[in-house]
Amino acid sequence: MISRYASVLYILGILITGFGVLMLLPLTLSWLSADGAHSAYDEAVLITVASGIILSLSVRKGRREMRVRDSILLVALIWSLLPAFGALPLYLHIAGLSWSDAYFEAVSGLTATGATVLSGRDELPVSINFWRTFMHWVGGLGVVVLAVAILPLLGFGGRSMLKAETPGPMKDARITPRITATAKGLWVVSVILTAAC
Repeated sequence: MISRYASVLYILGILITGFGVLMLLPLTLSWLSADGAHSAYDEAVLITVASGIILSLSVRKGRREMRVRDSILLVALIWSLLPAFGALPLYLHIAGLSWSDAYFEAVSGLTATGATVLSGRDELPVSINFWRTFMHWVGGLGVVVLAVAILPLLGFGGRSMLKAETPGPMKDARITPRITATAKGLWVVSVILTAAC
């Protein structure tokens, strides 16, 4: 049964590992600013990276070409599991924050909705606020678009995954002839605008 979803789980494991690596940015900021949140990031990075590596290694031999339904499953898993890992630093550091509130914050960040359940955000450590806004930045263009940009490097096509994520009648329209070039172009524009701001 698991071998049927090996490709989905393999890619999910790689994305979770990459997401854990992104947590090194606020961890570094926490160490540099001595804001006291570094132990939460230490644990979160360890849990996230280890989970991603274990998942990828456990199913790597059963990989096959992904179909549209596999892509839909992958998109659903990305949007439900990445926030769980993104919530870890918040949950581990902010006293009294429930898991559901931490998960809500991470979902809000990765979907770029901007909603929050936290009060007193100005008193939070700088690295925690950075992580919250960084999740908005990553989610603003879309975790899935980022995945589409790197999937060809892993030997998988990303067109079916992008179709599963795209709403409305634009599913078959392309901005450039190659999906990967479109995704990379969107990320380049996003990085340039971020640097300009």
